[in-house]
Amino acid sequence: MSVCVVTGAASGIGAAVAKTLRGQGIEVIGIDRRESELCSDLGNPDGRRVAVQEARRRSGDCIDHVVCCAGLGPSEDPFLVASVNYFGAIEILDGLLPALSRGCGSSAVVIGSNEASMWSWQDNTMPLSFLEEGESRVHDRLRRVSHGEVSRLSYASSKQALTVAIRRRVEAWAAHGVRINVVAPGAVQTPMLEASEADPRYSEAVKKFVAPLGRRAQPQEIASVVAFLLGEKASFIHGSVIFVDGGIDARFRPDRF
Repeated sequence: MSVCVVTGAASGIGAAVAKTLRGQGIEVIGIDRRESELCSDLGNPDGRRVAVQEARRRSGDCIDHVVCCAGLGPSEDPFLVASVNYFGAIEILDGLLPALSRGCGSSAVVIGSNEASMWSWQDNTMPLSFLEEGESRVHDRLRRVSHGEVSRLSYASSKQALTVAIRRRVEAWAAHGVRINVVAPGAVQTPMLEASEADPRYSEAVKKFVAPLGRRAQPQEIASVVAFLLGEKASFIHGSVIFVDGGIDARFRPDRF
């Protein structure tokens, strides 16, 4: 039986991914702050370390797939958003790579965001701080951002840095026999989106954030793409960013892809 570690498995996209994979006969080791096989907080280094150690122990140090769904939206504390969305995902991925290298048809998928592509890499220096300066330095930089901008900047920058970090790993991960890709959703009907919609700072923007298809995605629609990318039919897809956003990315930047 294949083994897959899924972070953020207790709700939203992560819960849909876990359900989908279990339906395919895959053993899922879920990681979340609650209601999961492994309860751990990916917002701090100790929680990440414990999550990696326990996942490797429970799997016998042989893992076939990893899906990083754990993430926070702009309505949450911006420092925690930065820690969970970027450092939580990267430390889980890198920590589990040795176990993935011993798996069968090994692959990983990371949930990014189409928000990441709406900020220019050249015009926003914050993502580079994630990649090169470390967690405490990122927090220091966020403290200097105006209150009105810090939450969205933290979210978008963490997702953009995460996407770049994944693409920069294609050579190293291929050498280990492991594929890795990013799924970039838009508006998905999850508790995270509902929290943003209930936040007066973002409610109006969320309501206007409607895809050309005229609706929001359901978590299962994202999970179906994740399951495809993990499987044999996606065996030559590596380092790609797959937009599952109902056409929002194409609307905002039709000539940049």
